[in-house]
Amino acid sequence: MIHQWKRALLEGASDIFERGGKKKAEVDEETMRSLHAKIGELAVANDFLSRKLKPWTGK
Repeated sequence: MIHQWKRALLEGASDIFERGGKKKAEVDEETMRSLHAKIGELAVANDFLSRKLKPWTGK
């Protein structure tokens, strides 16, 4: 396993230190919107549950 890691490092190390900066990640706008929507849903659910559990947790 260590030999594989070392080989991968030696093969890819030059890419890490190349000049010119990082490549900009390509982002699918549709996926980004759906992920933001899911984050919003989870935040609302988390807030709702935390308010409903306050009487039992005493916090």
